[in-house]
Amino acid sequence: MTREQLAGAARAALGGGRRLQALKRVAGGSKKGVYRLVMDDATTAIAYLWDDAENYWPAAEGDDDLTDPFSPGLGLDPFEAAHARLDALGVRVPAIRLVDRDGAHCPADLAIVEDVPGESLEELLARDPRSAAPVMARLGEALEAMRRHQASTYGKVVVVDGGGTSRGTSCERVVLDRALRDLAEAASRDPRIAGARARLEERLLGLVAAVRPRAQYAVVHGELGPDHVLVDADGNPVLIDIEGLMYFDVEWEHVFLRIRLHDGYGPLRADGLDDDRLALYMLAQRLSLTAGPLRLLDGDFPNRAFMAGIAEYNLTKALELVGA
Repeated sequence: MTREQLAGAARAALGGGRRLQALKRVAGGSKKGVYRLVMDDATTAIAYLWDDAENYWPAAEGDDDLTDPFSPGLGLDPFEAAHARLDALGVRVPAIRLVDRDGAHCPADLAIVEDVPGESLEELLARDPRSAAPVMARLGEALEAMRRHQASTYGKVVVVDGGGTSRGTSCERVVLDRALRDLAEAASRDPRIAGARARLEERLLGLVAAVRPRAQYAVVHGELGPDHVLVDADGNPVLIDIEGLMYFDVEWEHVFLRIRLHDGYGPLRADGLDDDRLALYMLAQRLSLTAGPLRLLDGDFPNRAFMAGIAEYNLTKALELVGA
């Protein structure tokens, strides 16, 4: 996509005779391009561009299969379905200014959304935990609204809300299949995982056997770290990177939050979570956060030391869970 194409899309989205003055890549996107558009009157917006050239992840079979709850879910369809669901639940998301799926402005899926100025929740927590407290409380309210909205089948919101059916037989079995794939990939890349592979596999199978059946599933973001929460001028949490939104076991969300927030997770703690699912999902996510970064490093991801650090930390934690 050229600057001229993006300038035309920006004019269509923001109107008022504005012209694009500056285009700045926003750090953090690994599956789509994220750009801040600065107009000549200082109006700003954010452009999301789903294009192969913007995706650092090596292509894998099934990437485009939306019936797999954990497929990347790239493009406008998952984004718009997730946006509509969260907005209907009263969960703050950036307002959409323009969508282009027909190539009117560029050959790839494009969305232009509200720019939420200020810092992320991650930055606010690091800078001033006391000021972050009311934001965390509001995030807890948003999570509770998502938890209350349930469906009788699991899967990506774009699939379930569209009346479709997802792969697999249950959340825990989908997670097990994914964890075994992640274990195999991690073992092929690191000898420490390879040496503990049998124990890790045995532990996964034992954990999934303890999980009792469930027939209702909540709305979860899927990767709700504090870097995926912006803070608006009124102190409201604003969820971003929402394309993976799905109906799933709420424990999946809370394990991820625990991993990302560490001691800061307390204000988001929820009652009634299933300990067996929490145990299974903790090990599965440690393996995912080992294999995923190692896979990403096969490509040309720029911040390699950061990603290697994530893999190393979670590899160590996975081994600790089986006493290795």
